Amino acid sequence: VGTLFKKGDVIAQSEDTTFRLSLAEAKARVVKQQSKLKYLEREVERLEELSKLNSAAKKALDQALSDRDITKSELDVVRVQVEQAEEQQSRTRIRAPFPGVVTERVLRTGERVDRGDIVVRFVDTDSLEVQARVPHSSISHIARGSVLNIQIGSQLVSAPVRTLVPVGDDQSRLFDIRLDIESASLSVGRVLKVAVPTALARSAIVVPRDALVLRRNGVSVFRVKDDNSTERVVIMTGIADGAFIEVIGDIKAGQRVVVRGGERLRPGQKVKILAEGAR
Repeated sequence: VGTLFKKGDVIAQSEDTTFRLSLAEAKARVVKQQSKLKYLEREVERLEELSKLNSAAKKALDQALSDRDITKSELDVVRVQVEQAEEQQSRTRIRAPFPGVVTERVLRTGERVDRGDIVVRFVDTDSLEVQARVPHSSISHIARGSVLNIQIGSQLVSAPVRTLVPVGDDQSRLFDIRLDIESASLSVGRVLKVAVPTALARSAIVVPRDALVLRRNGVSVFRVKDDNSTERVVIMTGIADGAFIEVIGDIKAGQRVVVRGGERLRPGQKVKILAEGAR
């Protein structure tokens, strides 16, 4: 456990004596057939010369040609047997399909293994993916290539959806999605938070959360007019995203609002703009 392997490295090997002997036998038959074919080819050449002189050699030549062709066919067969033996022997070695690390060792040296048995658990720690299960209300708003936000501790990153399985789990009724992510700080098995949409995207007027003035008679913001005087605008709040929140009311995109100190303001008071870009 913990051993690193490169792609193609042998992770485990089963007993291969029978396969090695079968391979050696097949290679020996190849040598035998090659030697026989060489002899028959020389014999054909000799009889071709003799057949020009007498008819008896013609009959022998026909037989030699037949034997040569049969031997060629037999040589092809034993060569295929060599390839089969090599393939069988190669299956006694489990090779790493990608660079990774052994995270669990299931079988020990000397234990019997059958086809399909798990020998080790091998994980690719470089090609990471995020697995998430989402409800039906969100699956219709997600497609392959959709970019979703992922919270890693206090860090927020974005990742594209690589795979979406449009079949819900029989018990949870949730749908499986996979996202590609690249982060050297992530470890396999870590729990992350994935933000999924619950409705179609739409345009909204948003202000910083600190711009809201919460009072008993409702929620409002102070809008800054061209002469730097303020006026109170009663609004309703909608969806929130990070430091911003949707506001619904008599307010338009691009208008300036007071972000700090709105609780102490009265309508008509003038303010001094400290950060013109903060709107």
